[in-house]
Amino acid sequence: MDPKDEEFLDNIEAFEKEADEAEEAEMDDGAIELDALKAERDEFKDKFMRALADAENARKRGDKMRRDAELYGGSKLARDMLPVYDNMKRALESAGDEKIEGAKALIEGVELTMRELLNVFSKHGITVISPEVGDRFDPNIHEAMFEAPLPGTKAGDIIQVSTEGFMLQDRLLRPAQVGVSSAPKS
Repeated sequence: MDPKDEEFLDNIEAFEKEADEAEEAEMDDGAIELDALKAERDEFKDKFMRALADAENARKRGDKMRRDAELYGGSKLARDMLPVYDNMKRALESAGDEKIEGAKALIEGVELTMRELLNVFSKHGITVISPEVGDRFDPNIHEAMFEAPLPGTKAGDIIQVSTEGFMLQDRLLRPAQVGVSSAPKS
C-alpha cells in the first residue's frame, strides 16, 4: 500500500475517533443540560403549586371574612343600642299602676317601641340573655357584679339580676350582670 494511502487511512481513523469523542461530549453536555432543564421544570412546578395553594387559602379567608362581616358587622351598632333597651325597660318597670292610668298613651307608645326594638334585634340575630334568680352562674354569659352568702342557696346560684345580657348570633355582645351566692358562712 502506498504511504499516502496509509496516511490517508490514519487520518480517517483519527477523524472518526475525534468525531466519536465529540459526539460523546455532546451527549454528556446534552444529558447535563436535560437534567438542568428537568430540575428547573420541577422548581417551577413546585412554585406554581405553592402559588395555587396560596390563592386557594386567600379565597377561603376572603369567604370567611365576608361571612363574618355579614353576621357580625353590626355588632358595634348593636352594642350602642343596648343602653336604649335598658332605659326603655327601666321606664316601663318604673311606671306603676297609678302612672299607667294617667299616661296610658305614653306607656303604650313606649311598649310598642320596645316591641319594635326587640323585633329588630331578632331580625339581626340579637338575642336577650335573661337569667332568673336561682339559675346557675355561667361565666360564659354572666358577669358577677358581687358575691354574697345567702341562706337557702348554693354557691354559684344567681341571687340578683342587675342587667340582661345579649348575644349576636353565637358571640357575646354583653354578659348579663348578676349577683352570685357564695358559700353561706357556718
